[in-house]
Amino acid sequence: MNIEEFREYCLSLEGVTEKMPFGKFARRYDSILVFYVLDHMFCFIDIDDFTSVTLRSTPEEIEALRSERSSVGNPLNRSLRYWIRLDLGGDISTAEILGIVHRAYDIVKEKYSGRNKRRQKQENLS
Repeated sequence: MNIEEFREYCLSLEGVTEKMPFGKFARRYDSILVFYVLDHMFCFIDIDDFTSVTLRSTPEEIEALRSERSSVGNPLNRSLRYWIRLDLGGDISTAEILGIVHRAYDIVKEKYSGRNKRRQKQENLS
């Protein structure tokens, strides 16, 4: 899988947008591409070094992946408590990686879809 195929997959998921928001904090983050659903991050990659993907997850899923696979690591920013880094080209197949990406998307979408519905309802009442 190359970076364009990965990007196309992420953008094929309903409501996904992409941004490169971290360059404003430090120049070294100019190459971080982030995928969002409902204005919340679920996945990011470094477009200059496409050797890993960082994804939203749950503590249980993170623990299970770590116990089963050697190409699972911590995100670069250790404060990302519910995030996991998957090294590409390791012991996780492309199909499995895309499945984990979809799960990250689902986690974020489920978490924030209720909030967006409440916000829309409040806007309609105004």
